[in-house]
Amino acid sequence: MNIQIFGTKKCNETKKAQRFFKERKIKFQFIDMNVKELSKGELRSVSQALGGLELLLDEKTKDQEALYLIKYITNEQKEEKVLENQQVLKTPIVRDGNRSTVGYEPGIWKSWL
Repeated sequence: MNIQIFGTKKCNETKKAQRFFKERKIKFQFIDMNVKELSKGELRSVSQALGGLELLLDEKTKDQEALYLIKYITNEQKEEKVLENQQVLKTPIVRDGNRSTVGYEPGIWKSWL
C-alpha cells in the first residue's frame, strides 16, 4: 500500500483519516495542502477515480465565490480554476495507487486492506 493523505493540519476529517491508518499500523504520507497543493496529474487521477471533478468540491467551503464560479464555467476551464483555488476541495483526499476517496471514508479504506 502506498497511502497518501492530502489535507490540512486543522481539518478534523483529515485528523480522523490519519488516526484510522495509524491505528492499523499502516504507513501513509501526509501532504499538507497549505504547503504543497495537488498537481494537475494528481487532481486528474483523483477526479477520474471518483467519477468527476464535481465530487471533489466542498459545498461548505469558506470561498463560496470561487466555488460558484467553478460550478458554472465550462468543463474545459474547471480543472484550471480548481488548481488555482484548491481551498474549494473537500478533504481529506486519500489515495492508494489508482484508488481514491474524498472525505472520511473508513468503510472504503477497510476494503483496501
